[in-house]
Amino acid sequence: MVSSFEKLLSDTLPSTATEPRFNGHSMVGALKRVLVCSPRTACWHQPERAARWRELGFVHSPDFAMAQAQHDALCRELEACGAEVEDIPPAMDLSLDAVYAHDASLPTDFGLILMRPGKTNRVPEGRHHGSFCQILGVPMLAKITPPATTEAGDIVWLDAKTLLIGHGYRTNAQGIQQMRALLAPKGVEVLSAPLPHGQGPSTCLHLMSLLSLLDEKTVLLDLPWLAVETVELLKARGYRFIEIDSSERDTLACNVLSLGEKRLLALEENAKTNEKLRAAGFDVRTFPGSALCVNGGGGPTCLTRPLLRE
Repeated sequence: MVSSFEKLLSDTLPSTATEPRFNGHSMVGALKRVLVCSPRTACWHQPERAARWRELGFVHSPDFAMAQAQHDALCRELEACGAEVEDIPPAMDLSLDAVYAHDASLPTDFGLILMRPGKTNRVPEGRHHGSFCQILGVPMLAKITPPATTEAGDIVWLDAKTLLIGHGYRTNAQGIQQMRALLAPKGVEVLSAPLPHGQGPSTCLHLMSLLSLLDEKTVLLDLPWLAVETVELLKARGYRFIEIDSSERDTLACNVLSLGEKRLLALEENAKTNEKLRAAGFDVRTFPGSALCVNGGGGPTCLTRPLLRE
């Protein structure tokens, strides 16, 4: 029975004092809180920053107005699913890539791990994630240090105690070892997944470019690009496979964000893959991503850094 004091306390304290404000260890729970970085925040509208698009690997010069409109559409979908959306503050050392907010940090149930991206222009992002998340009530657990590199786009929670990390050009062996040393005392097993060369170091090929978890037992994947041992691992863990339509590889069809409860957020450009997902029983919501996603190589998961799932 609740005492009168306990009732008074619950009525007067803000909900944030009694409810969890962060966690990790799931990529498919109902999304409740998420960090983003809009094109406006990343200063896509500033000519001196936009002029760096070639060296950053963008397909063409950014269209700020269209990209911002598409990001606004993304945020509307996130809010419609019940998520609290937090836009990181602007900073002078953020590049165009900062809009892909997933990569610079990894929330865990114990606090935030700040990544050290393998793409050097992205290194400052981790520091900004850390300082802003502390304001949001998310403590820092640790940060990756040189010579290690890690990007969260290479990191997938297979379950609450198992982390799969892609070993490629953005996350190196030292980074995986540091993650293992950080999380083993917390009871988390860290597994390594080899990534293909693809088009080389200048092209972003994360583990999450090749697979997206849709629920606890379903994975969307670009099967021909996955290593045999990764495929065998997923099969051994009982995952149901849904393959993307190969004609939509270049429009990031494999990059799909789970909103929880069989809901997914995908790019509207990938109609064939989205129909496969609907046929498999998922509620697929979409937004346009030509200027925001396809140009810079980052889809719905890349644009979002989930901070709280239920």
